Amino acid sequence: MTFENFFANSCVCSPSRASLMTGMYPDRAGVPGLVRDIPEDSWGYLRPGAKLLPQVLKLAGYHTAIVGKWNLGLETPNLPNERGFDLFHGFLDDMMDDYWTHLRHGKNFMRLNEHPVNPEGHATDVFTTWACDYLREQAKTGGPFFLYLAYTAPHAPIQPPKEWLEKVQAGEPQLNEKRAKIVALIEHLDSGIGKVRATLDETGLATNTLIILNSDNGGRLEDGAYNGPWRSGKEHMYEGGLRVPCVVRWPGLVNPGSQAKRYTMTMDIYPTVCQAAGASWPKNIDGLSFLPTLLGTDDSSPKRDLYFVRRDGNPIMEGKTIDAFRRGDWKLLQDSPFAPLELYNLENDPTESTNLADTQRKIFKQLAAGLRKQIQIEGKTPWQSPE
Repeated sequence: MTFENFFANSCVCSPSRASLMTGMYPDRAGVPGLVRDIPEDSWGYLRPGAKLLPQVLKLAGYHTAIVGKWNLGLETPNLPNERGFDLFHGFLDDMMDDYWTHLRHGKNFMRLNEHPVNPEGHATDVFTTWACDYLREQAKTGGPFFLYLAYTAPHAPIQPPKEWLEKVQAGEPQLNEKRAKIVALIEHLDSGIGKVRATLDETGLATNTLIILNSDNGGRLEDGAYNGPWRSGKEHMYEGGLRVPCVVRWPGLVNPGSQAKRYTMTMDIYPTVCQAAGASWPKNIDGLSFLPTLLGTDDSSPKRDLYFVRRDGNPIMEGKTIDAFRRGDWKLLQDSPFAPLELYNLENDPTESTNLADTQRKIFKQLAAGLRKQIQIEGKTPWQSPE
């Protein structure tokens, strides 16, 4: 099943991952911005009392594992094994400075649980191997499992293996080098996902496994990404930064080749997975289960406002936030903390080309009030480490 209207909770990675793990809006999860290894440039602290998805699934008898990027805490008490994962085989920080050395600012953040490891090879291949190893082990031991496989690709730096770049350049010689590199990085990623799928097949796990393939934000235009007709990309509150692909496979339950039109967000994955697994989840989360859509019984969009946030400390944002707030077909956004709010009607103007903030003042005021209310709710959760 392909989702036509799936949105990341933020236009950058950490906030969206926090929403995935908590079922909450990023601010409520304590992570409105990127968690980094440089304290003065880190803009989130995972909410201490939040019950993360792996914690809830463990109570339902699931073995839980994360392979790949964590990016929700670099030290106690927010390490993966401390927040519900039985196994952590991956990378703690936000990004790698090199896909082969796996270092960030000269430091090694690769771990097997709490122990540093130094794997060889391209990070995508490393994570694919670790994921396949985990699946084979689970096939031997039996019992239900939850695997959160979080690749770093296609995040910058755009470093595809040489043979994959050559393959793309041979097949599509009209592409410029920047575009060819990101296409190659994504095709290499696709190949890794294919190997994971093949491992599920060979172990016999595929027939009873729910797979959700999703992205944490839109593609970054500066890296050669393409976001279809949508305006802008990663780091921005326009549709190109928030609309993301989502594909779900569940043999015998999800109709192959089907499409979902429901408006869905990253945080909705949390209750959906819990409901599919027969696990009870906290009632104070923001996400809503889309299991009825997967089962073909109800594809209607919930009647709710949608809220998006990003905080950062770069010279463009100076520690402030940018937001977007959607109600029905109307979307209010601020793409720079130093710019006015903008208003768009996405039914009539899906590419956000005509700002109606000055001509639709009644709608503007209604959405602005809704945005302020959401900001007040989210402001109850600290996003820095307690003293």
